[in-house]
Amino acid sequence: MSDNCLFCKIARGEIPSRKVYEDDEVFAFHDIHPVAPVHFMLVPKRHFASLLDAKEEHAALLGKMLLLAPKLAREQGLENGFRTVINSGKGGGQEVFHLHIHVIGGGNIPPMVKRD
Repeated sequence: MSDNCLFCKIARGEIPSRKVYEDDEVFAFHDIHPVAPVHFMLVPKRHFASLLDAKEEHAALLGKMLLLAPKLAREQGLENGFRTVINSGKGGGQEVFHLHIHVIGGGNIPPMVKRD
């Protein structure tokens, strides 16, 4: 974990959060600025900045996080589906530079791309 990283501090319990899930490798918590009725994030406890920095050694952890997403989404009431978002790097809209997966659902989720 990184000493100055916001998500590392949340995972360590130094900053309060509404926890969804925790184990030795992953922490999940509700977003403080949700864009939908259900909006939580999965973060690895091991710090790395973004998917751009992922390496082969992260494969099992990334797989675990992707498999946790639907399990936790269902537990949060998202039986009909959900959206996952991974913003990668400044050019990809990432704001907190600790890899995280947004899980978003419930209500009326607009399309990602507007079509004419």
